[in-house]
Amino acid sequence: MRTPTDAVETDWAPLSGLRGQAESRLGPLLDDAIALLRVESPSSDLAAVATSADAVAALLEERLGAAPERIVVDGVSHLRLCFGGPTKVLILAHHDTVWPHGTLSSLPARVSDGVLRGPGSVDMKTGIAMAVHALRILRDQGRSLDGVTVLVTGDEEVGSTASRALIEETAAGAAAVLVLEAGGDDGQLKTERKGVSMYRITAHGLASHAGLAPDAGVNAVVGLADVVLKLAALHGTEPGLTVVPTVIQGGTTTNTVPAEGWVDVDVRATTSASQLRCDAAIRALTAEVPGVVLDVDGGVNREPLEAAASAELFARARRLAAAHGLGVVEPLAVGGGSDGNFTAALGVPTLDGLGAWGGGAHADGEHAVVAGLAPRMALLAALIDEVLSEGRTP
Repeated sequence: MRTPTDAVETDWAPLSGLRGQAESRLGPLLDDAIALLRVESPSSDLAAVATSADAVAALLEERLGAAPERIVVDGVSHLRLCFGGPTKVLILAHHDTVWPHGTLSSLPARVSDGVLRGPGSVDMKTGIAMAVHALRILRDQGRSLDGVTVLVTGDEEVGSTASRALIEETAAGAAAVLVLEAGGDDGQLKTERKGVSMYRITAHGLASHAGLAPDAGVNAVVGLADVVLKLAALHGTEPGLTVVPTVIQGGTTTNTVPAEGWVDVDVRATTSASQLRCDAAIRALTAEVPGVVLDVDGGVNREPLEAAASAELFARARRLAAAHGLGVVEPLAVGGGSDGNFTAALGVPTLDGLGAWGGGAHADGEHAVVAGLAPRMALLAALIDEVLSEGRTP
């Protein structure tokens, strides 16, 4: 569904007074962010995610005068708002969080001591509100939003299984993807993200009575222990490669030789080549315990967002920040993945970390620095406007 803009321009001139306009919107921005934070949306609760989508949709309609399309995939609620013709700038966000119900009682949504707190304050509901107000600044200046698409997904924190195809479909052919994940703790933009692979390795053995016939069984847990050590040995074998066994389980009762055990594994890699080499090594693992058979499920979830995918947009961001008096922006490479990894893998220029910044994502200290919101909102508006301006007459 596409929404026509209320202004169509053929001429373009650089924005002026952008920082002041962003600062004038700081109060409404905080109000909107707090309203979103107060709607708890743990990824695992599809009804809660649907309610959160209602809140985001209401904000988009109230501030921008356009109702987004609701797209439900496997029960997960996503929102897409398209202005005008084919997507030129994709603003990419998510509204689900890692926080369980009841978190607001211990981490209430509020501003205190110069920071905004609450579940999702930095990861990443504040970023959604920032994007809405950045677009409002452009619209209030008479800019056409033709070519802008806002996509807010509902399952990023659990791997984006239900949204990946939607993200890739929407991003295909865009000139730029601007990702509203949190910036670095000091406001850096995220120009590199490691690729993410996720595995479950299951060891199959043979059950037997642990007291009466221990040698008649094949101990899957012992076989799995050997595999875990082999996994740990892969860690750090290439620059930036991390291989971390995370969750392990095996056996049924204390007097039974375990017939099965499994381990979950988190892998991060800085390059696609490194990621694929590690994938091959994991699939080639064998257990030293005779009779233990391994099954490897999972694989590459997100390819790396490499520096080349963000270089041109980062250079623009740095130049625009200087031109509008928004401070110096620095690049940052991080180990965590985001939906920006998907769009970068398509070959679409992608810049991440354009949302709020502060710290404590996924932790009790989660917060966004209020002083950073207006400058980042202004930078987002400037980036959107400049990409849209290409092809117009200055």
